[in-house]
Amino acid sequence: MRKMPLEKRGITSSRLALGCMGFGGSWDRSPLSDDEVLKTEKAVDAALSTGITMFDHANIYTMGKAEEAFGRVLQGNPSLREQMVIQSKCGIRFADDIGPGRYDFSRGHILTSVDEILKRLTVDYLDILLLHRPDPLMEPEEVAEAFEKLKSSGKVRHFGVSNMNQSQIELLEAFMDEKLIVNQLEMSLNKVDFADEGVHVNQEAGLSVHFTSGLMEHCMRKDIQVQAWSPLAKGIFSGNSSIELTEAEAETKDLVAKMAAEKETTLEAIVLGWLMRHPAKIQPVLGTTNVQRIKDSADAVRISEIMTREEWYELYVSSRGVKLP
Repeated sequence: MRKMPLEKRGITSSRLALGCMGFGGSWDRSPLSDDEVLKTEKAVDAALSTGITMFDHANIYTMGKAEEAFGRVLQGNPSLREQMVIQSKCGIRFADDIGPGRYDFSRGHILTSVDEILKRLTVDYLDILLLHRPDPLMEPEEVAEAFEKLKSSGKVRHFGVSNMNQSQIELLEAFMDEKLIVNQLEMSLNKVDFADEGVHVNQEAGLSVHFTSGLMEHCMRKDIQVQAWSPLAKGIFSGNSSIELTEAEAETKDLVAKMAAEKETTLEAIVLGWLMRHPAKIQPVLGTTNVQRIKDSADAVRISEIMTREEWYELYVSSRGVKLP
């Protein structure tokens, strides 16, 4: 059976990751509350109890409070650190007194961001650092210098990106000794462009696909771990959303429920298992603090192993509201 790219690189990681963007409370400068720390602790405990050992952060999540809350949990139980693979992201800057909202891959910003991340998380190193969003003003030499300093100092062990195309990845790697090992992208049963891109080669339908040609194949060929953010599609197929559904979405939701009943599992497990069935060994990043939802997602690992080719296509075709071929 094909291994996850992270496993091939000797990084022990779970098939699912817990995204920490909801930790810490509100997206403002208000102080971190004890209640939010307790909520974080319960979510972390739920994740670990179901076999989730990878935790995904970013320095902007709840204005830094997500990392701070996580750090408080680690302070209370330092032994947890060795059970985890922790990654964080930098590169997005909110509007401030010196400029508008922007992206920043400058050497100084990367280095300062990592120092601040480590302090908030109360850890000595990150397993993986990702660059959060492409910066049009990126100087690859500067990024390479920053990565080399972080690697040699022991502050970061591995590097990756988020929301980047193949050319951007190749440009960065041309100046680096390190290989980028993660690319985090929005992917779900409601965001299937990653599959459409290959299916609609040389077809008019391909003109409306918003996914870089060849990106999935490149990641598979180079053993770059594809991670999926928003993999549950805001809960529209698992009954956790108040969003009004299109006809195709409503039909897909019913199909998800039917498959869940047949396989004696949860709606979340079907939605996530569909993503994980892809041969790239996609790693969904759950964006929830809800303990029950975390537990309900755990069976996705089993579902990904037993979902048939026909079932995968049934969900894919339903989500698109079209027929193949």
